[in-house]
Amino acid sequence: MSNESPSDERNNKLSRRTFVASGVGLALMFGLGAVAKAAPRQALLRPPGGQDEETFLSKCIKCDRCRSACHTSAIGIVPIEKGFLQARTPMMKFHIGSCDFCNQCIDVCPTGALKPFDKQRDKIGMAYLTDVCIALNYGACTLCYSACPYKAITLDEHKRPIIDEQKCNGCGVCENICPALMMRSYVGGKVRGVEIRPISSKEV
Repeated sequence: MSNESPSDERNNKLSRRTFVASGVGLALMFGLGAVAKAAPRQALLRPPGGQDEETFLSKCIKCDRCRSACHTSAIGIVPIEKGFLQARTPMMKFHIGSCDFCNQCIDVCPTGALKPFDKQRDKIGMAYLTDVCIALNYGACTLCYSACPYKAITLDEHKRPIIDEQKCNGCGVCENICPALMMRSYVGGKVRGVEIRPISSKEV
């Protein structure tokens, strides 16, 4: 026969319940942490100065100031499906705007996650042609060639774009202006005729 009063019994049950709940919570936290650590991270296009992914992730506090400061609307946020650790961090969205290297995103970053960036030396990413490029298929578009502010795109004898990797710094003007998504929208998807990819597009 128990000497505990009804109130003592209730308190003990609550304590046991709290202990079990906290244990489950801790297990879930450790489990999520282990999964996040083990899962490969996709290389992403970061704003200028955020190209060292490990350093960037260790300093970024997801404050959203860089996105708010971007006057061309070229900075978006990483969706949760890209990865738990990377979610809500900034990434470049060249479908919406391009980067003119005004450095406002770097200026407002409170932690130094975005380092000083030299647009003549440093690169956000690199431009690549895709199989929906109108010029590659029909030789009937020269918009990226005309728009590139760094003269990183030339044309061959068939008016197909050639990208100079030394001159391209990943500003995104070519991707932003590319009409392939509109003019060839029947193919579906979101890929444009030219797109900017991280310098290291392999999983890290």
